[in-house]
Amino acid sequence: MRLPAQVRPTAITVQHPLKKSSALGDISSAPRDFTVSGVDEEGEEETLLGTFSYDIEKEPTQTFPLQNELARAFQMIRLVIQSNWGKSGYTCIYRVQVHGKITGMNAISQARGDLLL
Repeated sequence: MRLPAQVRPTAITVQHPLKKSSALGDISSAPRDFTVSGVDEEGEEETLLGTFSYDIEKEPTQTFPLQNELARAFQMIRLVIQSNWGKSGYTCIYRVQVHGKITGMNAISQARGDLLL
């Protein structure tokens, strides 16, 4: 994901539709295990920010604080789905949000530099 600015990420939110919202009542395509990495500007070097598990028994919108929070900012974030809850062939994600602080802003804007994408 390309972010609109350099961001020091602090958390990621993943959302999947509710079971009752699914046409067949099946949410086996929901993500299960996934990783989040920051990617350098050239797209060559990745920095692992955390490994997480989405729980289909919890709320459909789940926020995961990054495990490897760095002082470094990124403009690209890579989300890699390692597994889902049983659906063969694809994984469905409704929404992904990146939380963090925008870097490189002036002092007035920095006070409002919280970011939710």
